[in-house]
Amino acid sequence: MKRLIKNNIIWILGTIIGAVCGFLYWKNIGCASGICMITSNPINSTIYGALMGGLLFSIFKNKKKQIL
Repeated sequence: MKRLIKNNIIWILGTIIGAVCGFLYWKNIGCASGICMITSNPINSTIYGALMGGLLFSIFKNKKKQIL
């Protein structure tokens, strides 16, 4: 379990930060009309933020070179 967390710490941090940012976006900006698919619901906004944060932070993961 520790190895799994250690290998994916960047992705985990990105997901957590993205989820917090998604929730804060819903809380502060949101959708006034209520017809927006992502920002009208706090759960949708949080999940979308977590997904985007995880994807964004995953590009910073070091890739090990394989020797053929």
